[in-house]
Amino acid sequence: MLLSLVTQHSLFMAVVVVLCRIWRSRNWVVFDGKQFSIPALMRQFNQRLQEWVTLSVDTLVQSASPSINSIGPGGSTLAICMWDGTTCRGSHSAGKMVILGPDREVLSVAGIQIPLIDDPMVVECPVLREAILWCLGLGFTEVRFEGYAKTFIDELLRADVRDNRMGVILEEIMRLFAFYSGFLFDL
Repeated sequence: MLLSLVTQHSLFMAVVVVLCRIWRSRNWVVFDGKQFSIPALMRQFNQRLQEWVTLSVDTLVQSASPSINSIGPGGSTLAICMWDGTTCRGSHSAGKMVILGPDREVLSVAGIQIPLIDDPMVVECPVLREAILWCLGLGFTEVRFEGYAKTFIDELLRADVRDNRMGVILEEIMRLFAFYSGFLFDL
């Protein structure tokens, strides 16, 4: 009787372990040996986005001093990325990627090709990926998006993370943030 109960318990626990592993594989991402909960990343990422304020890129660019158009590694812990371009829809338009410091001073104004497309569903993730890596490559340890970039991410946040292409893009962006700037998410 006791042996039968132990066997049944062992089988039950084995099933529970397998189900837990399946669930975790669908809801967690692992980078560098660390596990990150996708739902938790979404909640915290969304909370941070709500705190960001959209500013006018044109005003910032016009007020920027030509002498501070670049920044070296380790210059700041915060980068705010904003894109500014024409309204040439359905194609790429030459624009500016503006990097701001902690006090919103303009640290870098770089030319970049920006896809301006009517439907954000067709905007590819590599654009955001390159912006993130570019900022972090300059020595920043935190990246925020405002303006056009924030609008795009807002569209992503309205999408279901599992059921459509926008969700897949959002998940990839979150993996990048979790990997390159893990401290952004207090997990």
